[in-house]
Amino acid sequence: MSETSDRAVPSMARPLVVHLFPGQGDFAVSPLVRAVRAHPVVRTAVAEVFEQVDEASGAYGIPALGPALLGAAPPSGRDLAEAAVGTPQAALFGASLAVHRALCAVGAAPDRLVAVSFGEIPALTAAGVFDIADGTRIACRLARILSGCSGGMTLLGVGEAAAARLIATAGTAEVAVACVNDPGETVVSGPLDELIRVEKQAAAQDVEAARLRLPFLTHHPSLTAPAQAFHDAIGALRARPGHTPLYSAVHGGAYGKGDDVFRGLADCVIHPVRLPHVLSQAAAPPPALLLEAGTGQALTRNARRFLTDRQCAAYSPLSDPGFPWERPHLLHPAAGPGQPPAPAPEATYGASR
Repeated sequence: MSETSDRAVPSMARPLVVHLFPGQGDFAVSPLVRAVRAHPVVRTAVAEVFEQVDEASGAYGIPALGPALLGAAPPSGRDLAEAAVGTPQAALFGASLAVHRALCAVGAAPDRLVAVSFGEIPALTAAGVFDIADGTRIACRLARILSGCSGGMTLLGVGEAAAARLIATAGTAEVAVACVNDPGETVVSGPLDELIRVEKQAAAQDVEAARLRLPFLTHHPSLTAPAQAFHDAIGALRARPGHTPLYSAVHGGAYGKGDDVFRGLADCVIHPVRLPHVLSQAAAPPPALLLEAGTGQALTRNARRFLTDRQCAAYSPLSDPGFPWERPHLLHPAAGPGQPPAPAPEATYGASR
């Protein structure tokens, strides 16, 4: 790398702020609990969001999560998984929205949103398309649909083409590429017996393989009936015009006027995620500051792998104990007074049909 390219390029523009909303494969409770205890702004956001989440999720038999997360003995991930169907999804939905709200409260409100899979639900809520109650209902109804989708998902440490070759070599007709996270990381989904064959083939080729802790498969072309059932289950809810541009890794770009967000949500059940192109779109033009609105750091790691321009910086506020909640703008090498980014096109997607 040359001396010039190794230095941050000065800029008078305020960084474009992008919030990243992850899917279900990278959710842990402990980072949220630590942040709640360490940062009053996060605690306030969690209290406000989960008050509304708990009111809506109670109709699905889900115990109140807010008091538990804020209390002295918060639940573990296993506790959530063993509770009523939809409990982990309600927790992830609320956690993502709470991180987004806390970032807004400290001056890091987003110019754009990026959503991966389940992340579309809190992202659409953050954009104003759904209120928190309806966002919670969507999360709970999706959980009930997915609970009947037997199978699993495995992360492979190779790109999409190499993952497809592994699938073919293993002779697994029902395994499909589910998520292309970056040029060196792909998730595949399928029946458990066939996933085992792919994992053994990966081991034989010295390819990293890790089963995701999800008791179902998704992003699979065989799930057309569950996808339609999910679409029917949420179709009567009210969608308002979105006020912030939302880039969907399943939709393949930004939602625009005339796009059906209900169909977009249902498509997440059957269509694959392809993150690199969409994330590159959302982060352009630089400088850009990407902040993960979740409890993990998978999207932050993916962004750092392929957004190599030094004017693009990515962070996971809950997973990074040193995240400067008081002054997040200082994280970006191009931060400074300067001009804000150019206004994005009017975000009119999401209005009721």
